[in-house]
Amino acid sequence: MKSILKIFLISIICCIATIVTYDFFKKSSYDNNNKNSLENRKLIPNYVSFNSDSRSNSDSEKTDFTIAAEKTINSVVHIKNTSNYREDSDSWLYRLYGQSTPKRIGNGSGVIVSPDGYIITNDHVIKDASEIEITTNDNKTYIANLVGTDPYTDIAILKINSNKSLNYIPFGDSESLKIGEWVLALGNPFNLNSTVTAGIVSAKSRDLNQMDRKNQSFIQTDAAVNQGNSGGALINTKGELIGINTAISSITGGFVGYSFAVPSNLARKVFEDILEFGNVQKGLLGVSGNALNQNLAKKLNINETEGFYVNNVEPNLGAEKAGIKTKDIITKIDFVKINKFSDMSGYLSTKRPGDVINVEYIRDKKKFNTKVVLKKITRTIFLGMELRNTEKSDISIIKNNTAVKVTNVENSRLNRMGIDNGYYILKINEIEIKDISQIERIDVESLNSILFMSPNGEKERIIFE
Repeated sequence: MKSILKIFLISIICCIATIVTYDFFKKSSYDNNNKNSLENRKLIPNYVSFNSDSRSNSDSEKTDFTIAAEKTINSVVHIKNTSNYREDSDSWLYRLYGQSTPKRIGNGSGVIVSPDGYIITNDHVIKDASEIEITTNDNKTYIANLVGTDPYTDIAILKINSNKSLNYIPFGDSESLKIGEWVLALGNPFNLNSTVTAGIVSAKSRDLNQMDRKNQSFIQTDAAVNQGNSGGALINTKGELIGINTAISSITGGFVGYSFAVPSNLARKVFEDILEFGNVQKGLLGVSGNALNQNLAKKLNINETEGFYVNNVEPNLGAEKAGIKTKDIITKIDFVKINKFSDMSGYLSTKRPGDVINVEYIRDKKKFNTKVVLKKITRTIFLGMELRNTEKSDISIIKNNTAVKVTNVENSRLNRMGIDNGYYILKINEIEIKDISQIERIDVESLNSILFMSPNGEKERIIFE
């Protein structure tokens, strides 16, 4: 019995020793493995795999343009402009043989913006047209009526009649565009059906020619736009219209990396103004001056290098009544930061007389805010002449004529011809002038003639050759 108990105790002690030894070596092995694992994590890159459920956060979906293209491609049309070719019609060959006036065919694109057939395109696409033919993406053709144009913004409005509701592109907010945002350019060049190219917004408020009379404020993209795409649509990835493709920057005449579009907010305002008023309503802030830069800031001895420096404030207009003075620096209008002149002119071009804007400006290094009511334009500069609308006191002179009044002349050539303060302009290129807003939209390069009236009622026509 004693021997059996002895053997039992020895067995228990051996079992306990075995368990302790096993736990010791197991813990030691785990610590070593864990140490090696931590050391290896420092050397091995951490790869994360994505399953199909994570695609909504991937770049692939953000650059998928198929939905936007499908929503809009049938709303872009081809435009054929047939016009009389005047140079050839004056040649001795046509006069000798009595040939009919030759025709010139131009091509471009347009965007249907309403289900009842209103189309926006560029003014230069339909300029001098005797007939405008529209071809939709399903190859149906229509003869379009010209509703109105605004050469100042290079926008024209057409109308086609269809027995069915047409596909159209809704307007988007071009002010909300961000630099680097994906956009699509749609056109219907040379009647090849609608084409789509993609790019990003490269810049905003781009002025291509700071020396002309047009306060341009284009959206710049790197989406490929070539000849025949003028008047086509620039859309965002939601399929909203955020611009009308208008121009390219090119030496060869083909696309080389930069294209420009009229912002949709401006195109929409021109569209609505022409439909409602017959012309474009322009709201005037009532200041003149220069955009600041390093050189001008140094010359003016100021620290600000961005903003609009006010040189002059027009009397009795919104800026003066709101307390803005010369030497003030306008830095923001509503939510738009003013870095250059096209920032300010582009935004104001989307406003009408009577609209109220918030102006932020700097005076004596202090910031101020004020509300300004935009007024109807009261004067404009044309060929070195300051022009204003006529008043009741002018009726006795112009009688039944429509006219604008010359209030200052700084053009020496016109001075030599006898044109002076107090003269009136009755017609330009045989078009009656009723308001100075018409002057803003006249292309100087197409100027043929001006019909003046002197203060004593005598008429004088000046021909430009």
